[in-house]
Amino acid sequence: MAEQAPLLDMGSRVRDVRAHPLGHDIVQKILLQLGRSTRWIDNPVIGSLRLGTVHRLFARRVGEGFVPTLLDLLNQHRDIPSDEVAERPRAWWQDAVFYQVYPRSFMDSDGDGIGDLGGILARLDHLQDLGVDALWLSPVYDSPNDDNGYDIRDYRAVMAEFGTMDDLDRLVHELHRRGMRLIMDLVVNHTSDEHAWFQQALADPASPYRDYYFFRPGEPDAPPNNWTSFFSGSAWRWFPERGEWALHLFSPRQMDLDWTHPPMREEIVEMVRWWLEKGVDGFRLDVINYISKPPALPDGDATVGALMEYTGVEHYFAGPRLHEHLRQLRAEAFEPYAAVSIGETPGVGARLGRLLTAPDRGELDMIFGFDHLDAPGRTRFEDYRYDLRHLRDAWTDWQREYGATCWPSLFLENHDNPRMISKIDPRPEHRAALGTLLLLLKLTLRGTPFLYQGQELGLVNHAFSSVAQLRDVESLNRYAALRELGRSDAEAFAEVLAGSRDHARVPMPWTSGPYGGFTDGTPWLMGDGDHEKWNAKDQAADPGSVLRACRDLIALRRAHPALTRGAIVFGPRRRGLWLYERRAEDETIGVAANLTDRPHRWRMPARARLLYATGAGDERRLVPYEARVYALEG
Repeated sequence: MAEQAPLLDMGSRVRDVRAHPLGHDIVQKILLQLGRSTRWIDNPVIGSLRLGTVHRLFARRVGEGFVPTLLDLLNQHRDIPSDEVAERPRAWWQDAVFYQVYPRSFMDSDGDGIGDLGGILARLDHLQDLGVDALWLSPVYDSPNDDNGYDIRDYRAVMAEFGTMDDLDRLVHELHRRGMRLIMDLVVNHTSDEHAWFQQALADPASPYRDYYFFRPGEPDAPPNNWTSFFSGSAWRWFPERGEWALHLFSPRQMDLDWTHPPMREEIVEMVRWWLEKGVDGFRLDVINYISKPPALPDGDATVGALMEYTGVEHYFAGPRLHEHLRQLRAEAFEPYAAVSIGETPGVGARLGRLLTAPDRGELDMIFGFDHLDAPGRTRFEDYRYDLRHLRDAWTDWQREYGATCWPSLFLENHDNPRMISKIDPRPEHRAALGTLLLLLKLTLRGTPFLYQGQELGLVNHAFSSVAQLRDVESLNRYAALRELGRSDAEAFAEVLAGSRDHARVPMPWTSGPYGGFTDGTPWLMGDGDHEKWNAKDQAADPGSVLRACRDLIALRRAHPALTRGAIVFGPRRRGLWLYERRAEDETIGVAANLTDRPHRWRMPARARLLYATGAGDERRLVPYEARVYALEG
């Protein structure tokens, strides 16, 4: 049995919360949201305060329920990550480079303006030439497309606009023939409201599928609790024909599944096994840490809701039976096929991450955490310049917390976030250098790198000029909510534009021709003409391009075992530099990166041999956003 933290109460001290695994992560998250340093709380005076004293002193400001809610949450999760776990046998996914394909925007093969499986098959040479080992495929299941496939109507069918099941089988075959693997994106926190389970539950009060979802009786103007949706508004949808509410943490058409119900879990397990039998090599599990909700569905704390933007999130970001449900899913579905399981886990910090991914716990192989994607005190929908020193500090701390037994994921972009180059430095003169630097960091740190389509080209945000050009349901709902709050059209659009997911969903630019060679028809989402200068064909012919750098860096990673299997040792923190080494038995590889737009003094060690440089700095300095990789000899 895992070692457990002591139960906490009002007599416990702030330092006891900080020492608690989940408490540590919660404090880190709160400080990040407030834009505060850990020094603000990690001092003897604050650390010695009893929670009862904190409650009395701050109840008026944070609410009467804040400290009791915190205690309830911490006492539900008392497992302590072990430092004595034996390292797992080396798995293929630890050495791999993954590439995420957003199928709607990757390549259209039939001229309807929507990317499809035939288009992916036609571009497999691009992935193979890059050196990619595994393709991560965003959802292609049958769906009404309220959230671009993340609202699944049928888990065992392919969306018609993407192709057929034969096309998907062919994709599996072609990837395996090339020595590559396929992981699929799977959404099991919720289904579409058009899924047969939900339709039967809605049609028949006696249906066994009623227990698959969260239905609650009530009145049309009084939702069962105050939880809010990630896509704006209440997290409850009213069904007048039944006089009931149903829970949806995302779109009103994405209905949350109730994982406390064993038959529902059994169906999920059976479905996962069905796909693994077809040859799929694993899954990325969408918002998988949200699957456990407390049966009472209590109101969310108002202070937490204001801080995190989503009321109620404290009750389900690490729900009471999360670990139990993940262990069942892994044992019954993933382990028999040696399939990889990668969890998307919003709000999860390093210590809870260790509990979710420790080899001895049998839950997940890797997770995606998100605290590195925005600066302290900032959110995705704010227009600001991201300081790469935050990335350095966040990833350094995460890798130190993880220890030797858990395995990090390394990502900076995906289908849910704007392009990172634009967030850091949108000036055109720094675009290529910055794009190459970000690739180098991901491909030389300890962990498994995940590329998102277009990142190998240094793609940036698009210059959308009106909300009418957007297609993302989250962006459109946020815009409407802001307008209802009294914001002007310009104010609402500016906020939405800063964080819209559509920046990452504009179709891939393959050529400089019409629509970037993506389609012979009209694209489902229009770009701004950036493809005329930034496209795959032109970059493949340019030795100084981001694409060529990506190929070279993946090859470098593969040629040096220290970059895949070596331990990581971080150097001293020097203003705008990031210094670290990867150490294996027979080699040591060093990395020095300039994280700023100014030159930095730095001299390569005397016994070093340069392996790769992203810029043209001299032996005594790094130019803006330059990084160097070198081997230490002797």
